[in-house]
Amino acid sequence: MDAANGHERGTTERVLTLLGLLQQRRVWTGPELADRLGVTPRTIRRDVERLRTLGYPVHASQGIGGGYRLGPGQDLPPLLLDDEEATATAVSLLAGAGGAVAGAGDAALRALAKLDRVLPTRLRHEVRALSGSVDFFGGGRTPVDPGVLMTLARACRDEVEAGFDYPSGNEVRRRRVEPYRLVASDRRWYLLAYDLDRDDWRSFRVDRMTEVSARAWRFRPRAAPDAATHVQEGVASRVYPHQARFLVHASADTVRAQIPASAAVVRRRGSERCEVVSGAGSLDFVLMHVLLLGHDFEVVDPPELGTRCRVLAERLLSAGATIPPVPDGEER
Repeated sequence: MDAANGHERGTTERVLTLLGLLQQRRVWTGPELADRLGVTPRTIRRDVERLRTLGYPVHASQGIGGGYRLGPGQDLPPLLLDDEEATATAVSLLAGAGGAVAGAGDAALRALAKLDRVLPTRLRHEVRALSGSVDFFGGGRTPVDPGVLMTLARACRDEVEAGFDYPSGNEVRRRRVEPYRLVASDRRWYLLAYDLDRDDWRSFRVDRMTEVSARAWRFRPRAAPDAATHVQEGVASRVYPHQARFLVHASADTVRAQIPASAAVVRRRGSERCEVVSGAGSLDFVLMHVLLLGHDFEVVDPPELGTRCRVLAERLLSAGATIPPVPDGEER
């Protein structure tokens, strides 16, 4: 009996792993799944039949580009959620992805992408109607169309090219990209993608995109930079004409609490020091913000900023020279 229970438990775990793989990518071939799970293609066919029995609509196709894919069901397969629960869950995830729940955007979008895979068509219309009647007040991210987020999330998941119109200078141009990751900052959503026309990695603001579509052409993923780091460095520094680095004599956690992630990159340099990298249209502007943090600091780069510090220091000393000092223990 114990051996039988162990076999059944192993089969169940394998079938659940197979389901997870089918949710990660649009199409898998039988040999690919067999290799990932360490079984034969015949076992994969049996496990697919088990999923179908449970209500998961696993489709199979032959020929080039064929394989197994998880399609939308006529009814929700065992999770189990009824229609009201599924609709409420989807609307809540849309709210989280839009920034209504602090820190929940990325996780909400990943969960929504999984739910979208099996959500019946009749419920998708209801979700769209309900999400259109929900609004938020107060701070948060720049509003984006949930449908655009879902289109881009599916393109990232399915590894298919995407296209959209995007402003460049005084004109709007069509961009063709291999989408890699959606990244949420404290203010906006960004897409990290490989720009096929510029042959390089680029970050795009989702709220600036129009006419967004996913294409049918699949691509082989390239070696990619860390998505969050690449986007943050671009937003906080690379997009500006002037960049500066400082060594701040305070812990990274302390400085991160003082500076928005979209304004600077803070790197730990020991327990009581950190490096701050930021950019702006003027080096004086960056210098002012680092000065107002209230910590001792040193200019690392560029060298001319050190000269600017001395010029401004002399100007400040001159400005205060005519005011008599306040004796200790007294207030003006």
